[in-house]
Amino acid sequence: MKRLSLTTRLALLFALIAFAAMAMLGLVLYRGLEKQLIMRDDAALVTRVDQLRTLMNDVDVRELIRDKPHLFANMLGNTESLLIVRVPGETPLITVNPGHRTVPVMTPVPAGVPLTLGAVQRTRAADGTPFIYVAAAAHDIAGPRDLQIISGRLLTERTRLLREYRNQILLLASAAAVIVALLAFGLARSGMRPLRRLAAQTGSIGMGTLSTRIERRAVPPELDALIAAFNGMLDRLERGFTQLKQVSADMAHDLRTPIGNLLGQTEVGLSQTRDIAYYQRLLGSNFEELQRMSKMIDNMLFLARTEQADNAIERADLLLADEFERMQEYFEGLAEERDVRLQWRGGGYVSADPLLLRRALANLLANAVRYAEPGTTISTVAEQGPDGTTLHVENRGPTIEPHHLERIFDRFYRADGSRHRSSESSGLGLSIVRSIMSLHGGTWHASSGDGVTRFTLVFPRQEPKSVGSRSSTVAQSASITESDSHVLDATQKDPRS
Repeated sequence: MKRLSLTTRLALLFALIAFAAMAMLGLVLYRGLEKQLIMRDDAALVTRVDQLRTLMNDVDVRELIRDKPHLFANMLGNTESLLIVRVPGETPLITVNPGHRTVPVMTPVPAGVPLTLGAVQRTRAADGTPFIYVAAAAHDIAGPRDLQIISGRLLTERTRLLREYRNQILLLASAAAVIVALLAFGLARSGMRPLRRLAAQTGSIGMGTLSTRIERRAVPPELDALIAAFNGMLDRLERGFTQLKQVSADMAHDLRTPIGNLLGQTEVGLSQTRDIAYYQRLLGSNFEELQRMSKMIDNMLFLARTEQADNAIERADLLLADEFERMQEYFEGLAEERDVRLQWRGGGYVSADPLLLRRALANLLANAVRYAEPGTTISTVAEQGPDGTTLHVENRGPTIEPHHLERIFDRFYRADGSRHRSSESSGLGLSIVRSIMSLHGGTWHASSGDGVTRFTLVFPRQEPKSVGSRSSTVAQSASITESDSHVLDATQKDPRS
């Protein structure tokens, strides 16, 4: 079945409405005209019969019929009328019946009783044409019994007039519907022009023109919401595409360094024969580079899994004091090497996945230990609120500029543009924190000023979501060691010890 365009549908709808309106108006006028014609014909017939009754009361009808036989035929006015004057039980004195119609059987209105429109009787001819008639009794001055007057009329003219009027109504209604349909079609096409322009603009947008935005000039206000939604979608696509290009470039840069190291060291090692100790050092160095690449790939896989909207996690009410002590014990050795102290305060519970919570805290603590100034203290703070649990990780060190704070949770983004610490960080630690908080339905935030940098995580207080088969996949992914923080489950030993 062929689909109708919106323009055609509007045109047909308006045509139907116009036809229905004209038809209703015509029907009202038709019924009014029909009622008036019925009253006119009934009144004319009653008047003629009443005139005959009056005449018969004054003269001898028999002499009048003998002397002026055409008088009664002329009183009827047309050849479709019927007139019979008779004495009951005798031969009719006069019969005017050009159409040879059957005389209806009816009770006449008694003499002396005034004739009204209610005396008119109705029937139909064989072809369906209406036929009206009246029967009335009149005094016979020449005889002992009353005369009967039966007069009728076949309403062919009225039927023709009404039929022509009805056909004119249908013709006018149809013409009005066609005219309205054409006007509606033209107006609808004109009104749809902004949509066609909008379709042309959106169709011209490609990968190289994602910065293009749809303009609202010369567009009806009804399309503002649609244009705003399109522009918002383009904003998200452009931002996502830009991030994807940046991720690809950063990942290529980060992978190029270890691959270059591997190629260079291996090429040097193969250039001439070396002793066993040299090959052992070479293999050890290559192992470190390969391990770094493996960790980076694992972290990318973890981010890909956590960003799936249908992933479920296994929540539990975790005692924060236990988690903080676990993290402090884990990072104690690294903190001593960097000459920083670890402390925590606050307590209570948090509803979170245990492995994911430990990984997020470990990433933040590793980041704080890496950039904290020697001799300072790194604080981990828990705050309980009516809407959830807030965790802060705070350290003193270089102030992060505001334009860096806006992107610090992006993949591979580093506030240090020189990347001189790229061997220590893959730039994925904070993006993993963001993904973990998204899984929990929480929020994340970073602030920095006057040499103090604070990372804030807010876990909402809510019931755990239904646990699905994918929750184990995310939880297993959370146990993968992250190259930024060297995270392992608390049950594992510190690799630096």
